[in-house]
Amino acid sequence: MDKLAFLKQYRKSIVFVSDKELLQLENENIPEKWLEIFQETDKSIQKDKLIALWKSVCEKELSNTISYIKENLVELELILDNGKYAVLYSIKSENGEIHYYEGGIPTKSVLTNWAAFPQVIKSFYEKLHNGFYYFASSAMGLVPMGHVTYFDEFEWGILEELDEALGINMEKTYGFFQNGMGGYVAIDLDNCTDDTATLWFTNDQPDYDVSFWDIVDEWIVIGMQDI
Repeated sequence: MDKLAFLKQYRKSIVFVSDKELLQLENENIPEKWLEIFQETDKSIQKDKLIALWKSVCEKELSNTISYIKENLVELELILDNGKYAVLYSIKSENGEIHYYEGGIPTKSVLTNWAAFPQVIKSFYEKLHNGFYYFASSAMGLVPMGHVTYFDEFEWGILEELDEALGINMEKTYGFFQNGMGGYVAIDLDNCTDDTATLWFTNDQPDYDVSFWDIVDEWIVIGMQDI
């Protein structure tokens, strides 16, 4: 199955943006740095520019993810789906299979209290990607801004099974990462200094006071290595 046929299993309207079309995108709200990356014809230089952009935003926080992308990126393409542009990464897994990851075009937040979130999270969404995740499942990564889980809007059955008192404020907790199997990495605005986060499960006890970026970095790489 070719790449486009695989992608269309999940989204019927997806198309690739051609090199000719790339030259006409200056007015499509695509950041200048992304246009520079895609208009670069030398693939080696293109990758260097891509890695430089990642490092400028989250070199310390996602060091393992950046390293894996640098070593295993096969191709980088711009895609269009229902009027929305995104970046498609073709990344080689440890067994040689190609996994497709999607990174949305950077965006301003739709969350009303965005200013209160840790700076690197804000920079990731505003300067690098509006979410970055495994294409087929939309999981194992940072979700798009419109899919951030506001904990207070959900009924969590696990609350009745907690061994200890709830350690987060549901009204101020947001899940930015999903593993697709009921696991979330969440930020509680009442306790997010130094990127402190909660590893939350729908079917297991939560793990409080973990490092947001340590968990996110580890889980993204696990997914890239072998979904």
